[in-house]
This record gives sequence, structure tokens and C-alpha cells, in this order.
Amino acid sequence: MDTLAVVYRPRPLSRALFPVLLLGIGLLLSGCQTSSQESAGAQVAPPSPEHYRDFSNADSLASYLRSAPTPLVGAHRGGPAEGFPENATQTFAHALTHGPVLIESDVRMTEDSVLVLMHDETLNRTTTGRGPVGEHTLREVRSVQLLAGDTPTRFEVPTLAEALAWAEGRAVLQLDVKDDVPRPQVVEALRHHAALDQALVITYSLADARWYHQRLPRLILSASAESRTEAEALVEQIDPSRLVGWVGVGEVPSGPTEVFASHGVPVAVGTFGAVDRQARRQGLAVYHQLFDRGVDLIATDETALARQAADTYRRYGATSD
Repeated sequence: MDTLAVVYRPRPLSRALFPVLLLGIGLLLSGCQTSSQESAGAQVAPPSPEHYRDFSNADSLASYLRSAPTPLVGAHRGGPAEGFPENATQTFAHALTHGPVLIESDVRMTEDSVLVLMHDETLNRTTTGRGPVGEHTLREVRSVQLLAGDTPTRFEVPTLAEALAWAEGRAVLQLDVKDDVPRPQVVEALRHHAALDQALVITYSLADARWYHQRLPRLILSASAESRTEAEALVEQIDPSRLVGWVGVGEVPSGPTEVFASHGVPVAVGTFGAVDRQARRQGLAVYHQLFDRGVDLIATDETALARQAADTYRRYGATSD
């Protein structure tokens, strides 16, 4: 018995309906995007690939730090801004909209020995949670939201592993490892993620700097020196090509600055606090004066303003504001 095959051929839409259909799709997508952004607590910055810095190995990173075409800017605690909390990868991305910056971030450890990004010993100030970070598991830390000022966001506390993955091909992390974090675990994380081309470790004593240098000779260290003697000890005991010389907050002491400069070590100063407030009042010249005094890197809470100052500076004299 022959059967009759019935083929359904839908009638084409009228051309008049296409604009209506496209408008509906556009409104649907727009609504989803807006909802996502609002739930995050801030509009996540779009990528700025022209501001990315990618290095093939630790040597190329060291060379960049020693001979960057403009002064370097470090975004203190990741560059928090309106809607963007401290130590969040979304905040790191926002900082890169201002230009190429180093991302300073803080490392602590949870109760179950996971390294996370958090400045304070407790969750109280920067999250919706309470209590010491070290008395909470990663799952518990993940259950709270980061605060931008006093406002909760939908951003979670990132792990160090997630931060290193984010930074790959984008930026350099300056890791401020807190005292209660086991140093061997930091070394293991850097080795596991092959991160010597994208991360440096901040140290606060010659003993700490030596400890890291002995285990990871190619790792770049930010090392502190308050005097000429301390700076001389650092460059004598640690390969100067692996150093960034931190000389303090606000001040540029001549002794350690001269020692570091004579060995090709980039000189770093913190401007968070009084200097950043002065720059907000008086403009780019405040940062230019630091560059004139031999400062190669500033760690700042005013990422956009400092990056503008770096971009408008000439090594043998600042441009007019």
C-alpha cells in the first residue's frame, strides 16, 4: 500500500515581522546582561588587551621591571574602586582599564589549608562574614560576599590558584604573603602554576628574602630596606636582577635608593595614604616629583591618577599638568 508523505513547509515570516522579532531578542539579551551586572554589584570592566603584559619567563619579567618605558604602577590591594572590592579578580580587570599595572594582592590561608586572597586576618571588614580567615574552610569563605566599601557585591573571595590563572597573559601579581601563611605552600603554588613569569613575592626582612631566593633563585622579590646598610646586604646576598627595592611609604630615603639604583634594582615606594590624598588635591606633579627622585614603581590606591602620571612623565623632567 502506497503511503502519502506529508512534508510540512512553514510559511515564511513576513518581512514586517523581522524588526519586531529582532527587537524582542535584543530586549531579552539586554535584560539578562543588566540583571547579571546588577547582581554582581558593579559593571564588570571589559577586557583591555592593550594594557596586558605577558612574559615568556622570569628573565623577561625581570628585564621589564628594570627597564620599563614608563614608571610602573602597582594597584594596592588590587585597585578597589566604586563597586569593586579589594582582592577580587573582577577588580583586577577593572584596574587594567586604566593602563598596564601590577596587581598587589594579599595572601592568607583557610582552615583547610587553601591559599586565598584576603588582606585582613578576619573576614569582618571586607566581607559579609565574621571571624578569622584561618578558622573558616574554603567552602565557608566562599559563602560570604566581598564588600565594596559597606556595600555587598556578588564577588567571591578568590583563591591564589584562581588569581594566578586570571593573571596569566594579563598582568603581574605582587603577592603580599601574611605571616601565618606557610612559605613552603607559597613556593609549591608558584611551582605548580609555573608562575615565575607572572608573580613576585613581597618580603619584609633579609631572612625572608634569602629563604625564597634559595628555593626559587629566579623568583623576583620585593625586598624592604630602610637604610643604606640594609640595601647593601640585600644586593650582596641576593641576585640584584631578582630584586625590587621597597624603601617605604611616602618617603624616598637617599641611602637605600642610591644603593638600589646603582645596582639596577627598581626602587618602589608606597603612596597610599597621605601622598595619594595630596595627589587628589594637587594633581600629577605629586607623583612626578617621586619619579624625579628615582622612584621606578609606586604602589597606590589611586590607580587611574597614578597611571596617568606615569604616562605623562619624562625621565629627565615631568611634563606640565
